[in-house]
Amino acid sequence: MQEVIKVWLEDIERAIAEINQFLPESKNFIEFSNDLKTKRAIERNIEIIGEAMSRILNLNPDIPIANSRKIVDTRNRIIHGYDSVSDDVIWLIVIRYLPLLEQEIKEIIKNG
Repeated sequence: MQEVIKVWLEDIERAIAEINQFLPESKNFIEFSNDLKTKRAIERNIEIIGEAMSRILNLNPDIPIANSRKIVDTRNRIIHGYDSVSDDVIWLIVIRYLPLLEQEIKEIIKNG
């Protein structure tokens, strides 16, 4: 694996860790949706994940990450369509899809 790809994978791993730290301990959607700072911090980390994924795909379009293109599309939607991103979409991404992405990233880094 190219060193720069490893760096970007580690950036994704770090962004996921930050998201997990920002989440309400109870993982309560209402608590999340009422906390503007947490929402913005999580959105920013999703943007970082999407940008890193975009860079990875430019160098290695065959990287074995499910939904890699959707990750980039989500980043673009948050940045360019910020007024159409709902709390429940961000919550769904964080609760359902980030754990899978985290596993994939750890596996790729481990197998280097």
